[in-house]
Amino acid sequence: MTMDPHLLRTFVTVVRCGSFSEAARELGYTQSAVSQHIAALEADLGAALLRRRPVAPTGVGERLLEHAGPLLLRLDAARADIARLTTAPAARVVVGVAPLAMTHRLGAALAALRRQQPLVEVTVRALGREAVARDVATGGLDLGLFDGATAPHDPLHLADTGPLTTRAVTEQPLAVALPATHPLVGRAGLRLSDLADAQWIDAPDTAVPLAQLRAASETDGYRPALRYDGTDVHGLRTLVAAGHGLALLPRPAVGDVPGAGTAAAGLGVVAVPLSAPRLVHRIEVVHSSAVAGPAALLATALAADTRSKDPAGTPSRGPAEPPTEDAVEERGVRAG
Repeated sequence: MTMDPHLLRTFVTVVRCGSFSEAARELGYTQSAVSQHIAALEADLGAALLRRRPVAPTGVGERLLEHAGPLLLRLDAARADIARLTTAPAARVVVGVAPLAMTHRLGAALAALRRQQPLVEVTVRALGREAVARDVATGGLDLGLFDGATAPHDPLHLADTGPLTTRAVTEQPLAVALPATHPLVGRAGLRLSDLADAQWIDAPDTAVPLAQLRAASETDGYRPALRYDGTDVHGLRTLVAAGHGLALLPRPAVGDVPGAGTAAAGLGVVAVPLSAPRLVHRIEVVHSSAVAGPAALLATALAADTRSKDPAGTPSRGPAEPPTEDAVEERGVRAG
């Protein structure tokens, strides 16, 4: 059993496209070649993987898909990692940022980098949380900023995408975003367990995912009234204001609210602090262990001072100026 990765990639593409001809166009093969790839993979594994009309995976094919994605991702990550080790650092930085990780801290760190290296080319891409780590691993990004809810000072979970390094950037308090007319607006704080039967908006890339709320509360509640697949936080707040459901967000994402029950200006949204369980919104920078050049300077600057705002709301200090490249080499990186 050889499990040729080229055949495996063809199989995954056919399933995703739902068509042999569409997969052939995407991969640059003839339709006959795609059919031969699938037949060879089925012969190798001794099982039918696809139903032909309509094109869909069999039960065995479904199980293979569960393995295929991570396997192909690790292969792409290995290729990208070797390329980083064998090529000189580029005079450019491509940064991927999850929507709730796009804070003033990144802007200040980029400004400091550009003052130190005015010729560096910078690209910032807004992506979903899972895409950030995936694209860093496979070389599409030099570094990324991703976020999530966790206990104070606990690292975020990172999918197994290869030898990546993560470092803390900041932690912020969480708040429940409510429409201004909601009966709970006047509360000083809200317990997550008391909201299990409320209507929620399922916004996996722009709010704390509902699956994480269920895990934190050990309940099957938090059922979505509406799903939002966007990466625009303002769009999510608009849906909350219109009464489509609640969302758990870092307090600054709702509005700068020093006290409880304060409305974000003009949005019809009120932030009420989360009182229990004790969770914070954490942002981390992720990059290859072989990061170098301007990307390494930026990563170190972002992680140089993690006290931009702690869960108690301590005022922030701006990020330090990026260290020199020699300083980065001396310090190295700490695996997350």
